[in-house]
Amino acid sequence: MRLCFLLLSVPVASGAQGEERVLDLETFRDRLQGGWAGQMIGVSYGEPYEFRAQGQPITEPLREWKPDYLAGSLQQDDLYVEMTFLRALEEHGLHITPEQAGIAFRDSRYPLWHANDAARFNLKQGIMPPQSGHPRYNPHADDIDFQIESDLFGLIAPGLPREAARLCDLFGSIMNYGDGVYGGRFVATMYTRAYLEDGPTPEAVLRCIEAGLAAIPEASAYAKVIRDVLRGYERFPNDWLATWRVIQEKWGEDDLCPEGYQQPFNIDAKLNGAYIVIGLLYGGADLARTLEITTRCGQDADCNPSNAAGILGALYGYRHIPAMYTSGLAQLKGKKFLYTEYDFDGLIAACERMARRLVVRSGGRIERPQEGETFVIPWQPPQPPAQLEQMKAFGLEQLRAWADDFERRRRQALESSGSNPP
Repeated sequence: MRLCFLLLSVPVASGAQGEERVLDLETFRDRLQGGWAGQMIGVSYGEPYEFRAQGQPITEPLREWKPDYLAGSLQQDDLYVEMTFLRALEEHGLHITPEQAGIAFRDSRYPLWHANDAARFNLKQGIMPPQSGHPRYNPHADDIDFQIESDLFGLIAPGLPREAARLCDLFGSIMNYGDGVYGGRFVATMYTRAYLEDGPTPEAVLRCIEAGLAAIPEASAYAKVIRDVLRGYERFPNDWLATWRVIQEKWGEDDLCPEGYQQPFNIDAKLNGAYIVIGLLYGGADLARTLEITTRCGQDADCNPSNAAGILGALYGYRHIPAMYTSGLAQLKGKKFLYTEYDFDGLIAACERMARRLVVRSGGRIERPQEGETFVIPWQPPQPPAQLEQMKAFGLEQLRAWADDFERRRRQALESSGSNPP
C-alpha cells in the first residue's frame, strides 16, 4: 500500500548520533513567518463554524475567503495565549520554572474557556502547575486547550523535537494532563519536522505526522486515534468522509469534558487532533483543500484549521503561501494581538531570539559565513515521555467527584467575592 511504502522508505528516526542539519537564517525566518501566518489564516477561515457541527461533518458551502478576515485573528485565544508563554520565556529564560510559567498565565487578562479558564482559576487559588492542570483540580484536563497553544514551541525549536517537548510538558501541565498535553507535543513536533523538509508535499506532510506520533506514548489514546486516521487514509485514500465516519463511530463520544457529557459536543484534544490529521492527509499539501477539509470535520472548527494551516505554512514558507491568504496581513502592521505586546513583526523577532537560544542550548551553533547566517542543528529524534498518563485511569466515578469538587470551589469563590454564581 502507498502509505506503508512511505513509512518504510522515509523513516522519521533517520539520522545518527552527532549528525547535524543546516538551516540558513533566511529559510528559517520564512518558515517561521509561514507558521504564524498559517495559524492566523486557519483560525480566521474556520471561525464562523466553531462548534456549529457536532458529531456530523459540515456539508454546505463554506463562505468565500476574503483577505480582511485575517484581522479577526488578533482576538483569538488560539494565538494570544501562545504569546503569554513567549513573553514568559523572554522574561525568565529557557530554564523557566513551572511556577514562573503559571504566574504569567495567572496574571493574563484575556477571555479564556475550559481547561485554560479552570487552570487560571486554580492558579488564583494558589494551586500551581502541574496540579493546576491535573484532573484532581481541573475537570477539563483532556480538553483541546494546550493543543491549540503549542504551535509556539515547535516554531521556536527548528528541528529540535525534544526541546519543544520539554517546553510542552512544562507549559502544558499548567492546564492539561495526559492526552491534553500529548496533543501539544504532537502538534509542536510536527512544526519542528517541517523545518527539515524541502517544501510542501504529501510525503513531507506524512513525515511530520509520523514525527508527531514518535513524540507521544504509543499506548496513549491520543496515539491510537491518530493511527486510526492513518489506517483510514490507507483504506480510503480519496474519501476523507469515510475516514471521518470511522473516527466518529469509534471516538466521537469519548469526551471527559464536563460539558462533553452532553453529546454530541466534543472538545476533546484527541478527536480534534484527528481532524487536524484528516485535513493534512487529505489536503495533499494544498492549503485551500487542507483548510476546507479540516473545517468541514466540525467540532472545534477554527482551532483545528489553525493548527493544520500553521504546520502547512511552516512547510510552505511565508513567500510561497498563496497571496490571496496573506494579502490582508499588510493592513495589520503595528496592530497588536489582544492583551499582548506583540504585533506580527514583533512576534517574529521575539521567536527568532528564542530559537537562537534553543539551537545553542541543544548543542548546535550559529555560523556566520559571508553569504549569511546559518543554524547548525544537531540531529534530535522525537522521544515520548517516560511515563504514560491517562485521565481515564482514575475512573469515571472519581473524575466526576473531582469535577463536582471543582464546581463547589468555584461557586464558593464567586460567592465570597460577591459575584453571582452562574
